[in-house]
Amino acid sequence: MGLNEIFIIAISAIFINNFVLSRFLGICPYIGVSKNIDSAVGMGMAVIFVMTLASMVTWLIDAYMLRPTTSNIFYIIFSAKEPPDLTYLKTIAFILVIASLVQFVEMVVQKVSPSLYKSLGIFLPLITTNCAILGVALLNLDENFNFIKSIVHGVAAGIGFTLALVLMAGIREKLEMAPIPKALKGIPIAFLMAGLMSIAFLGFSGLKVQ
Repeated sequence: MGLNEIFIIAISAIFINNFVLSRFLGICPYIGVSKNIDSAVGMGMAVIFVMTLASMVTWLIDAYMLRPTTSNIFYIIFSAKEPPDLTYLKTIAFILVIASLVQFVEMVVQKVSPSLYKSLGIFLPLITTNCAILGVALLNLDENFNFIKSIVHGVAAGIGFTLALVLMAGIREKLEMAPIPKALKGIPIAFLMAGLMSIAFLGFSGLKVQ
């Protein structure tokens, strides 16, 4: 594994396969929290933290608890004849891990920055059901990433999510003072801008990283 592979994974997750604008995951907080830049940055940092830790923990759980290998913890502890195949439990196991991490982040944010906690509102605990978090954990396994690559992918996916969120927040702040039709104010113009941003990021699809 070289730096070139790490670089390709990072660039791909941030620009080419951006979780929000290319994979269309995490749309709920993307629209709901992108009303101002401060909330967008706060949510982005929380998502990066959760994605990174989720990538680490879920990879370890899959490798040492769910897969039928001789390093399976249950196989070693119970001295079973064959390693148990528990991969069918990965979705529920990953959701439990993500829920625990989000609960931890929520408590920290509430303690450190009550104003940010209040501005994020319901969207902070909703990270638990954010499909982007579960998506990065499952994609790490589908792509057969090792531990280091999974961490890099998690960090880069979080950065890509934050980039999309902050860009949208900046645009929406400008639109608040723009003379747009009344029927388009609020969510309608936000969806239009999201579509235009997706088209813009589509230009990265032809990027070849070597």
